[in-house]
Amino acid sequence: MDQDIDQIANEISACLQSGAPIWYQNLAEGLSPLHAAAFIQNEALVKLLLDKGALWNAVDYLKNTAGDVALSFNNGAIYRVIRDAGIRSGASRISLSSNFHIANSEISVDKHGQNICLVEVEGEDVGVMMGWEEGIMLKTVRKLCERHPKSSRLKVLNVGFGLGIIDNFFQGLDEPPIEHVIIEAHPNVLEFMKKTGWYEKPRVKILQGRWQEFIRNPNDLSIHGFDIVFTDTFSERYTDLRQFFECIPNLLADEDSRFSFFNGLGATDSLFYDVYTQISELHLSSLGLYVEWSDVDVSFDEEGGRWGRSREYFSLPIYRLPIARMKRSTLEC
Repeated sequence: MDQDIDQIANEISACLQSGAPIWYQNLAEGLSPLHAAAFIQNEALVKLLLDKGALWNAVDYLKNTAGDVALSFNNGAIYRVIRDAGIRSGASRISLSSNFHIANSEISVDKHGQNICLVEVEGEDVGVMMGWEEGIMLKTVRKLCERHPKSSRLKVLNVGFGLGIIDNFFQGLDEPPIEHVIIEAHPNVLEFMKKTGWYEKPRVKILQGRWQEFIRNPNDLSIHGFDIVFTDTFSERYTDLRQFFECIPNLLADEDSRFSFFNGLGATDSLFYDVYTQISELHLSSLGLYVEWSDVDVSFDEEGGRWGRSREYFSLPIYRLPIARMKRSTLEC
């Protein structure tokens, strides 16, 4: 069997040397050479194909990548080779477009009586903030705030209100923030905030507009010195999130300050999600932050279909929760 596999590998190598298209996917199943190499579990061939330019994130008709094939065989070595190729590329074609218009966000009530936040994607409304995220947000607030040296006088910044799930948890702390700044751009969300009393809450400041208008404004000296910073802006690409990362060192007050973000990019596929998670950590590390990760179980409950299309953008059973802090060496520079 090993001889047969080696022969196949040699034949594929010869085809590549003769100019065979590395991007080819068969018509029947959409399988690429990288899928085939992962299926026969030939690590050397996988490396060769990637070196020749094979797409690490190519998907077949069932939306499986070669990394998924490797995982199905529990072949961690080949999976890591493919994942690391994705990390080196620094990008993924499955990130959501940044071409959402802010008017396309809408707050609605579903058939279960729950508030949901919808955005228009390819002409259809997709829920991007619903009740299934409450567990994530609650654990995020706990990780951000528990045993914080300034727990009695926290200054909090949240970028992206959505349904206000995480903001309600911040306000529900035994000692609510002494300053709670929320940046929100979507008109329909802002109207929802007015109807639900957020504009009247004490020590809450609402900034209407995109975060770039405030955080990157050198004349606005109030947007700094936060103990807690969180962001969840569904309608932006990873490149926008990375730009936000670059602002974090100037937003945090000191080495005790903590930062988190909704880690949802690529969460329709284990490989994509792993790549985005790793890239996020690398970029934060380059800015002088270290990240601690926690796993949150978000597997489906018995109420199948309850969350409708809101889970289409996050179909994995595990959420990777990030908590980042400034490295002491960075602060001392």
